[in-house]
Amino acid sequence: MRATFLAATATIALATPAAYAHDASSVVASARSTYNLNPGWQMTTGDRPGAQQTDFDDSRWTKVTLPHAFNETEAFARDIKNLSTGITWYRKRFMAPAGAAAGKAFLEFEGVRQAAEVWVNGQSVVLSESGAMAFGADISKALKPGENIIAVRVDNDWRYKERATGSGFQWNDRNFNVNYGGITRNVRLHLTPRTYQTLPLFANLGTTGQYVWADGFDIPGHAAIVHAETQVRNEETASRTLSYRAEVRDRDGKLVGQFDGGSVTLAPGETRLLSAQGRLADLHFWSWGYGYLYRVTTSLVENGKVADAVDTLTGFRSTHFGDGMIQLNGRTMQVHGYAQRTSNEWPAVGVSVPPWISDFSNAMMVESGGNMVRWMHITPSKQDIESADRVGLPQAMPAGDSEHDVDGRRWDQRKEQMRSAIIYNRNNPSILFYESGNESISEPHMAEMKAIRDQYDPRGGRAIGSREMLDSKIAEYGGEMLYINKSAHIPMWAMEYSRDEAARAYQDAQTPPFHPDSPDYNRNQDSQAAEDVRRWWDYYRIRPGTGRRVSAGGVNIIWSDSNTHYRGDNNYRRSGEVDAVRIPKEGFYAHKVMWDGWVDVERPATHIVGHWNYAPGTTKDVSVVSTGNTVELFLNGRSLGAGKRSTGFLFTWPGVHWQSGTLRAVATGADGRTSENVVETVGAPVALRLTPHTGPRGFVMDGADIALVDVEVVDAEGRRVPTASDKVAFMLAGPAEWRGGIAQGDSSGKMRALVAKQEEAIPGTTPTAGTARDEDNYILSKTLPVEGGINRVLLRAGATKGTVTVTATAPGLKTATLIVPTVAAAKVEGGLSRAFAEDAQPGLLTRGPTPGTPSYRVSRLTFIPSSIVAGSRQADADKSIDDNELTHWASDGTLSAAWIEYRFDTPVTLSEIDLKLVGWRSRAYPLRITLDGKAVWKGETDRQLGYANVAFAPATGRVLRLTQTAPTQDRDAFGKIVELGTAKQSGDTGAEAVAPGWRLAIVEADFHGPVAR
Repeated sequence: MRATFLAATATIALATPAAYAHDASSVVASARSTYNLNPGWQMTTGDRPGAQQTDFDDSRWTKVTLPHAFNETEAFARDIKNLSTGITWYRKRFMAPAGAAAGKAFLEFEGVRQAAEVWVNGQSVVLSESGAMAFGADISKALKPGENIIAVRVDNDWRYKERATGSGFQWNDRNFNVNYGGITRNVRLHLTPRTYQTLPLFANLGTTGQYVWADGFDIPGHAAIVHAETQVRNEETASRTLSYRAEVRDRDGKLVGQFDGGSVTLAPGETRLLSAQGRLADLHFWSWGYGYLYRVTTSLVENGKVADAVDTLTGFRSTHFGDGMIQLNGRTMQVHGYAQRTSNEWPAVGVSVPPWISDFSNAMMVESGGNMVRWMHITPSKQDIESADRVGLPQAMPAGDSEHDVDGRRWDQRKEQMRSAIIYNRNNPSILFYESGNESISEPHMAEMKAIRDQYDPRGGRAIGSREMLDSKIAEYGGEMLYINKSAHIPMWAMEYSRDEAARAYQDAQTPPFHPDSPDYNRNQDSQAAEDVRRWWDYYRIRPGTGRRVSAGGVNIIWSDSNTHYRGDNNYRRSGEVDAVRIPKEGFYAHKVMWDGWVDVERPATHIVGHWNYAPGTTKDVSVVSTGNTVELFLNGRSLGAGKRSTGFLFTWPGVHWQSGTLRAVATGADGRTSENVVETVGAPVALRLTPHTGPRGFVMDGADIALVDVEVVDAEGRRVPTASDKVAFMLAGPAEWRGGIAQGDSSGKMRALVAKQEEAIPGTTPTAGTARDEDNYILSKTLPVEGGINRVLLRAGATKGTVTVTATAPGLKTATLIVPTVAAAKVEGGLSRAFAEDAQPGLLTRGPTPGTPSYRVSRLTFIPSSIVAGSRQADADKSIDDNELTHWASDGTLSAAWIEYRFDTPVTLSEIDLKLVGWRSRAYPLRITLDGKAVWKGETDRQLGYANVAFAPATGRVLRLTQTAPTQDRDAFGKIVELGTAKQSGDTGAEAVAPGWRLAIVEADFHGPVAR
């Protein structure tokens, strides 16, 4: 029965109401209550002396609903360095609920950028300066019966200095951390009894809240021991004797477990940890693409009555990190996903989006095959973290940094940020990794970070590490940027790779605007998709099952086009696999083919890159991404033969002559399974089509909700015309605010510059030249072009219910009109709301539970030499196989000494060698390889981004000798990778110390043979 039920739910989402972690329980009544403070704020820019006072006149300020950045209209309209900064004030009035003064009152700010001082009724209650973390304020003494006034002064200066120390914050960086200023995340009011469960807000409150985890996993038996621990504080004048209880409910609200934590007497002023635990059976383990969450309610009970009850929404899963691999619920998982800017922003609204928009974007990552999102540089919003829980997207959580190790006060700030972030987010099952730095940190610093994890999240099954950390004895994972690492010890996965940029409008050289392949950060879609395949193959080729030392995978940078850290023509980054409004690019579909499995490909899939609408006489190279071993292409039923296979998943047919009709690719795998994909020539454009996207609640008129509207140019049969680039004019009527979309160009119609503009070299930024630096990208314009026949615009909800109508027109095309139904906002009484948008978001179970089958097969065996003899520098010879990519062996520079022998105790059958060679990106090594004196390979290794693979016919012997046959020369094979200007920055430990020439230099060598079948 269980198997039938799981199969039925694997592809649907059940709309069980969610609960924000550490809110008052929605299933167990108590004296605790939680309110949404987002509605009804007044905002103004510029400093306003005295604005914290209760009698200050804010009647002329702008009405806003939080979250709200004062400079949101600049998102994607201008360079990150030029975003407006300054002082912003926010004020809000609310009525204190009856009896509130008898208990405790806390404000919770999920995040304010950069520094915020908060007053309640003219009394300063908190100063938060980090700009990247949630913080709390105890307002119990400031709260009064009747009307209360909150005032917040926000300073988002790039150069903001900490008041107490004069130190800046490393992550307040004009290159990486886009500066949308103001109260940019949600705000809550918590009212509790005076003996209560604390909040997980260490910043300013110093409290740790709830901690829920599981251990004692029986994965086949679907069981585990669930633990619930809560920090409890007595702020009464007398002792309190309470019992502690934990209840677990499944996604359908059914009570599946109840644990008794015993009773305790708390003295006045005492703070103590209470815990309860019990074994649960028939558990649904949280997994990739399976966002199954449980509601754990922890209660304080006195004399049989619940005094305080808190809900924590969480999931249970097991993890293991070792042997160079990652396991989730006992199944090995090679990382394939995205390095995404933590801002995760959208045009003209920045980070101010409702929860359904977060789920919309994050679920698309899962749909594309992503099983990891590595947020970059600062802690992600709680909204995005919880969204990843719901959609089943594993994530890596940073704390706060820029791009190097620091010391002094700035290092202390990073530790404080990590501590607060762990405490705040340790109940979110999607977090598998804590990232201590976007670049390597010292071993003492790594030890400090690990100690924080061990103190505050010792049981959560999360590895802590940093980018690089290749030889760390403390870090639990590592991996470089762009380059390929292997390990038999801690997992090594690439923190970001495949950085090239490509605008969605640039499809190929044969489609207007006829953008040719330009690999230096300005590719077209055909080129970018092929590059995504080439770069992923580097990791997939050495996946688990391919030997003792393996790659744990990597994350492509980035998911969606971003307002930060660009490289190409524009003033924003275009290396996303979807554009800024999440319309897929070709790379999205390429990844969907390659990334379906946990390690090995599990389901056959094929995708033809691009469209099939061209002018007569066009000749085009056709590319297909496929999991098959062979792919045959058919044009109008006529075979064009098998494609040339390269980098595992890429098949090409050069010079195909276009004919109107159907292009079909049919792939066949080694196991005989087939897959196919078809593209067809569509007709002339005749009409516009509008399609809405709203959240599960509908388009809610709360001043904050967003509706997305797709506009397409279609032919007479309703098929999108992929070559259309028509400018579409929009008219909006009703209670909604136009936020528009994004496209290549400038809304004023000015011509793009012919000469690239060189950017100013500002510390912390990368100056690169581009021709579109001053374009506004059509931000907020009511006329903008479709790209590839489609675009998408945003509407923000007003504050009154009514009819919202969107009309789209373009010359020569049939007009489209769309009525977007609206829903009245939940009632706000006295400035307080009990409605939370995230409560409507379902958990998605799209991929089903973790399969019980192996995720990979062993495809080759690794043999380890028993001894090594080198032509010179014998003492370093063992470094060539020591599983440490920060060491190497190099010969002494003489022709006669440029060789090394690997000796095995018994005869071994070898067929492949993986070589990480010093200067791997710029040096090709001419080699002759012999086994027991017989030549098995002769040639030149490829320049690559990690490991060169040398394959030869299987041969058996005991002594393998590598001999250099000609001097090496340095020549960069990868163009303008401007992030890494030197070999040292690349993590190549020898290219600067080991000169080219007659020097055979090996970082790591792995010896493989075939598996007997």
